[in-house]
Amino acid sequence: MAAAATGLAMPVLAPAQEAQPTESLERGRTRVAGFADAEMDYQLMRQLGAVRYGGASVGECLALAQRIQNGVPASWVAEFAAAGVRQEQDAAARARRGHVVSARDQYLVASNSYRAAEYYCGVLDPKHAQLGLKSRECFLAAMHQQGGAFEAFSLPFGETPLPAYYIRAPQARARRGKTLMIISGYDGTLEETWLAYGRAALERGYHLMLFTGPGQMDTLRFHPGIAFIPEYERVAKVALDHVLSRPGTDPRRVALMGISFGGYFATRMAAHEPRIRALIANSPIVDLHAYMASFAGFDPAQMPDAEDIRLADVDAIPPTVIPPQTREMMRNLMVRLGQESFKRAYQRLHDFRVNDTALRAIRCPVLGLTGSGEGAEPLAQAERFHHGVGGPATRHMFTDLEGADGHCQNANLAYSAAVSMDWLDELFA
Repeated sequence: MAAAATGLAMPVLAPAQEAQPTESLERGRTRVAGFADAEMDYQLMRQLGAVRYGGASVGECLALAQRIQNGVPASWVAEFAAAGVRQEQDAAARARRGHVVSARDQYLVASNSYRAAEYYCGVLDPKHAQLGLKSRECFLAAMHQQGGAFEAFSLPFGETPLPAYYIRAPQARARRGKTLMIISGYDGTLEETWLAYGRAALERGYHLMLFTGPGQMDTLRFHPGIAFIPEYERVAKVALDHVLSRPGTDPRRVALMGISFGGYFATRMAAHEPRIRALIANSPIVDLHAYMASFAGFDPAQMPDAEDIRLADVDAIPPTVIPPQTREMMRNLMVRLGQESFKRAYQRLHDFRVNDTALRAIRCPVLGLTGSGEGAEPLAQAERFHHGVGGPATRHMFTDLEGADGHCQNANLAYSAAVSMDWLDELFA
């Protein structure tokens, strides 16, 4: 490339002058480099994707990545937790000086840093809930700085209140408006859901309700022993009862979006709830057991008892046999499903299904979102979903050309929002 094109001033040497060794010219020390470990690299991409809606900065994420040991969860947790503390302190200082916008923005970044640390922290470690509650605290501080009609509350669900957020669209004023309900999945949080799709929905004039169910990350922060349940239609009932009781809700324009495992939760909900008038599944999951077994590469539900791994024995497994990251993911799955062994956790996943009859019961318009790089089983389940629902079905496949081929399009959230929200706008027009 020519010097003029680079924008760099190049040294000019006199004919008789010999070049002396000099340091290479640099504009900075942060480098665009990820991780050799595929899962940790995906989590970094997930964090970078949040930049679009104010949940991170590119430079800070890459700087953190340079200090994190590849494939070592404890290193990730330490760096992102420290970043969260630094960002939260900076936000508080700006708030004290009256800089509302700067404080809000920094609180959002801090919230997402704490979430990133929460993800890799062991689910039985007391710090797991502490990091999650710090993420929530910073998010609430950001919403306080922003002002507007924001509510943090709980949905009644037996003895386990379910955390939820409601944000009223400022454009709606006194009239009844369209509402988007969003539920995340296995490790997503209410705060991350806001960053991924919540802000995009509000910008398009939707009232927004973010909610969660048993076993999900937000619920675990308050109720560590509560496991996932297959019957998420029970959660749908209390969530819809709440939304439809609000005077600003137009019952003809209530949509539900499920993200990641939430694709299963939302599909199950829509199969039992005719009050849902539109469904977006990202991605469509109708059989969680088959979905998870595809990532394991075999079916742990069929493994011999002698090879089963019990929850009590996880810490005794040498890192040379099972890497720390994989070991923690196994423990997490057992705890979140309320099972004492890896085999039993996969056997429990058999209960998390939407059968063909239930699929046909979904009569509302549906949109299925998938990434071309998600793998054979997720794409096969999306196909089954598309052809199995009883209402009109639309599908969209994101590709690597858009940088959105991964699970839930974390690397291009704005384009994912454009596809999903435009479909919903046209449907509710």
